[in-house]
Amino acid sequence: MTQATIATRDGTTTKLIEETLEEFRQHLRGPLFSPEDEGFAEATRIWNGMVEKTPALVVQPTGTADVVATVNFARDNDLLFSVKGGGHNIAGTALADDGLTIDMSRLRGVIVDSGEQIVTAQAGCLLGDLDRETQVHGLATPGGFVSETGLAGLTLGGGFGYLTRRFGWTVDNLREVEIVTADGQVRRASREENEDLFWAIRGAGHNFGVVTSFTFQLHEVGPTVFGGLIAWPFERADEILETYQALTADASRELTVFLNMRRAPPAPFVPEEWHGERICAMIVCYSGDLDGADEALTPIQALEYPIVDLLQERPYTGMQSLFDAILPKGKHYYMKSEFAPKLSDDLLSTMRDRFTESPAPGEMVIMHIAGALNEHDLDDGAVNNRDARFALFPLAMWEPDDSKGDQYREWVRDVWEQLRSYSTGGNYINFQTADEEHERIETTYGDNYDRLTEIKEKYDPENVFRVNRNIQPQLD
Repeated sequence: MTQATIATRDGTTTKLIEETLEEFRQHLRGPLFSPEDEGFAEATRIWNGMVEKTPALVVQPTGTADVVATVNFARDNDLLFSVKGGGHNIAGTALADDGLTIDMSRLRGVIVDSGEQIVTAQAGCLLGDLDRETQVHGLATPGGFVSETGLAGLTLGGGFGYLTRRFGWTVDNLREVEIVTADGQVRRASREENEDLFWAIRGAGHNFGVVTSFTFQLHEVGPTVFGGLIAWPFERADEILETYQALTADASRELTVFLNMRRAPPAPFVPEEWHGERICAMIVCYSGDLDGADEALTPIQALEYPIVDLLQERPYTGMQSLFDAILPKGKHYYMKSEFAPKLSDDLLSTMRDRFTESPAPGEMVIMHIAGALNEHDLDDGAVNNRDARFALFPLAMWEPDDSKGDQYREWVRDVWEQLRSYSTGGNYINFQTADEEHERIETTYGDNYDRLTEIKEKYDPENVFRVNRNIQPQLD
C-alpha cells in the first residue's frame, strides 16, 4: 500500500503517504487492510445488504493496544472513523465510506466466573459466543434473539431479548467496561469509577469510545428452556390477537411472547402449501422452572389447529439461534420502531389491517418487554424508555435483486407514521435507520439527552466518534 485517500471528519479527503501508513502499521499487531487486500471483504461484510459503504482502511486489532493506536491515529489525522463489532446494526453505522474502520471481530474471548455469576466478554463477541460459554454453567444475561448479533452494538444501545422481562435491559446487567476514549486513554467505567461515562455508555455508548470488554451480571437460566414458534392462518388474526392481548396482560416474567404477522417462509418446518401465505405467529420463550411451562402456555395451547407448532423443550442456545437462518447477512432490511405502553384494541386492529395491505416482504412485529426494566429510575443509565412495555415495528426484508425496494420502504414508513400515535414517544436506538432525522435520537433519550451532550463534551469534544446515531458535544 503506497498511499491511501481517506475521508476526514470535516467532509473532505486527505492523502496518507506510504511513510505515514507504514509508521501506523508498526504500532499494530493486527492487520491493516485496504480494499485490494485479501480479508478486506470479510472485515467489511455487515448484516444489512442495503448498506453499501467501502472504507479506505480497516484495522483488525488483536488487543487493547491496537485499539489505542488506531484511535490516536484517527484523532491525530482528523480521519472519519467508525467502529464495527458484529456489524448487525440496521443503519450500517459500522462503516464509513472512504473512512477508517476498526473491526473488532478478532476479539472474541469470554471468561465466566460462575461463583460470582459474572462474565467478561471482549467486544468482538457475537451473542452466540457469550451464550455458549455462560450456558456451560446454566447462566445467562439478557441479550437479543439472533445469535449472530454483535454483543457490543446491542449492549451500547440498551439491548433487549427473551430475558428482558425478568432482568431488564442488557445495560441493566452491565457491571463494568474497559473503554478507549477519544484521547487514547484506557479507562474502566462502572457505577464506582468514571460514573458519568458509565451512565452514558448504558444506552448511548456508541458515542463515547471503543469499548474493548464488557462485564455482565449473570442469572440462572437454562440450559433448557421451553419455546419456539407456533403459527396459525392469518384468517384467525382476531382470535390470535385477542389471546395475545390477554396473555401479555397477566404473563409471568418467565414467559416472553413476541407476535409476528408475516408470510410463511419456505422453510422445512412449514407445510409446503403454506409457503408464502399470510400467517399470524407467536415466538415463545419460557425460561422458568420447566414444570410450570404447561400452565404458563395454557392460553396459547388453547388456540387449536396451528399450521406450525415448534414449541418444545430446547437448549437456551438453540432458542437464541432459532431464527438465524431466516435473518441472514446480505438481505436488504428496513424497519421503523416505536415503544408502546399498552396494546389497545385500536392499535391491534390497525396493525392487522395494515398487514393485509402489505407487500410480500412486509411484516408486523410486537415484542413484549414489560417487567424488570420498568422498575428502574428514568435516569438509571442513558437508555431511558422505562415506560416501554411493548416494542412495535413494521419491517420489510427482500433480496438484493428485487427492484421494488422503494415500494417496500414506503409501506414501512406509512405504517410507522400511523403507529406513532400509539407510542410512548420513545424508540429503540438500535432499530433506527440511516434516513431518520436527528430528532429521533433526541426522543430516544428524552430528558437524558442534555446530560449526554455534556458528557460527550467531556470525553469526545472533537466528536471523533461520530459515525453512529450521533450525539454532538454540548456547545457553549
